[in-house]
Formats: sequence, C-alpha cells, structure tokens
Amino acid sequence: MTSSAPLPTPPRRTRGTVIVGLAVLGLAGALYVVRGPLMMSAPRCMAGRWHGCFDTFNGVVLMTLVAVPLSLLVVGALTLGRRAAGVASAWRMSLAEVGMVHGTVPFLWLTLMPGAAPGIAPARVSLVPLRDLVTMGTLGIVGNLLVFASLGFFAPMRFAALASVPRILALGAGCSILVEAAQYVFRLDRVSSVDDVLVNATGAALAALASRHWWRTRADAPSDRPRPALASAA
Repeated sequence: MTSSAPLPTPPRRTRGTVIVGLAVLGLAGALYVVRGPLMMSAPRCMAGRWHGCFDTFNGVVLMTLVAVPLSLLVVGALTLGRRAAGVASAWRMSLAEVGMVHGTVPFLWLTLMPGAAPGIAPARVSLVPLRDLVTMGTLGIVGNLLVFASLGFFAPMRFAALASVPRILALGAGCSILVEAAQYVFRLDRVSSVDDVLVNATGAALAALASRHWWRTRADAPSDRPRPALASAA
C-alpha cells in the first residue's frame, strides 16, 4: 500500500497573485456599491471646482481613485531609475513609497476637513477611552481604521527599522496624536478624541500584519545602495 504524496506548496508568486487578485475583486465590488455617490461629485471634480469636490467626502474619494494611474506611472518611473542604478528590490521600494503617500494623504485631508463652524465652535477634547467608540458607528470605525492603514501596510516594506508591529502601532499612534492636536489648535469644529488615536493606531497595526510577508528585513538594508561595478581584470 503506497501513501499519497503530499500536495506541493504553491510558489510565492502564485500566492501573491491570488492575494492581489482577491484585493482587486474586493475593491471593484466596493466601488460598484458606492458608484452612485461618487458619480454625484464627478461633474464638479472634472470641472476643477473646489466646492462640491475637494470639500466633500465623495469628491476626495473620487479624485483619489482617478489619481491611481498617475501613481502607478510614478511607481514605474522610480522602479526604472532604481534598476538602472543597480538598486535591489526597486519595485518593492517604489511601490511602498508611492503607496504610503497615495493611501494616506487623502485620509488626512478628510480628517482635517473643517466641520460646520470652524473657528467659531469651541475646541472639543475627549480623553476618556472608549467613550466615543460606541457613538462612531460602523462607518466611523472603518474610516478611522483606514486613516493610517496604507502607512502601516507599506512602511515596513520600505524601512527595515519599522518592520515590527509595536513600532508601527507607535507610529500610527504618534501620527494620529499630531492630527488630533491639529484639529484642536486650528479649531476645525472636530472632536479631538483619544478613541480616534486608538482606532487609527490599530488600523495601522492590522495593515502591517497583512503585509508581513513582504516586510523588509535588516539583511536587506545594504541593498538600498547601488551595487558597485566589478573591477576589470588587470
């Protein structure tokens, strides 16, 4: 009686392709669901109008999606330049750098968007943990989880010093504290809440765990420098 041979382990490239494919399908499904609200802002955004586009949630999300091809072109240009200079992991480094910016700046814009009475309403602070969490609702919690998710996902892929969940958690918390402080200082008619800091940092840490397979290690750090040319034989 012969035992059945173990099934071969899928190659890394196949697993990566499956993950990317599932992510694309999930994003496409989400866009299909929210296509109506996004299209409401399209005429103003395409006309270059500030009001009704960049001062609304739908407009900012729409322009973020429209800018995806431009960001991919930037990734390609950075990758070609680094490969020409002999830098290893050029694609991963370039994707991580552009991904951190493209995925974080729009959420920061939304977070710092003024409320109904900026400069008039008194600054509000909530320092009691979990008190505001129950009033956020599902949409609010998901939105806060995504604020620094791109930073948490891509930062360990780019910087070996950040390839640690506690460090990404601290990074997300520190960035969130700065955002909450800005809301308070500039009196944007937003509540500066400790719960926002907790949820934002948690989102960064969860995103970091999702990209752990591609984290940069300290052994990779020397490859950031161009490879020296081989000396010609005498």
